[in-house]
Amino acid sequence: MQVSTAEFKKGLRIVFDGQPYAIVDFQHVKPGKGGAFVRTKLKHMRLGKVIDNTFRSGEKVELVEYDEKHMQFLYKDDRYHFMDTETYEQVSLSADEVGDAREYLKENIEVDVLYIDGSPTAVDVPNFVELTVARTDPGVRGDTAQGGTKPATLETGVVVQVPLFLNEGDVVKVDTRTGEYLGRVAAAG
Repeated sequence: MQVSTAEFKKGLRIVFDGQPYAIVDFQHVKPGKGGAFVRTKLKHMRLGKVIDNTFRSGEKVELVEYDEKHMQFLYKDDRYHFMDTETYEQVSLSADEVGDAREYLKENIEVDVLYIDGSPTAVDVPNFVELTVARTDPGVRGDTAQGGTKPATLETGVVVQVPLFLNEGDVVKVDTRTGEYLGRVAAAG
């Protein structure tokens, strides 16, 4: 199936130079002189490298044909292990294959594993996850005139900026697309 550049959106998976890419970012540009074009950042779905490319406005590109299997993350040793929630079949992926999703993987989280040509290629985590604050400095009263933030290391090892009132053990909601703190779900204790 083909799509036009007018239908581009973040996360769309397209074939470029015979390889599967996901659109990370795009911008429609209409210069004063010459034809309109679309400037994109594309992330290779297998290798993880990001490239820049420009498409002419209205150009058609092929969509990646893939299967999506709903899986549960089991555990991590030197590889990441997942189990199909329907067939109970297990697969293990390397850190490179899991990509940025590894920052949000905690045991028993449900994810979608993308298969291209029968082999697992990428992991899609939910847009929002709830993680426990593992380490953070205590907030000091009177630190700021306005609301301030401090870095907090979450249970998976990812570091996000959180408000000063949060403490270790608090459960927070994080947007996996941007890495932003969205709110506190539960206080410690």
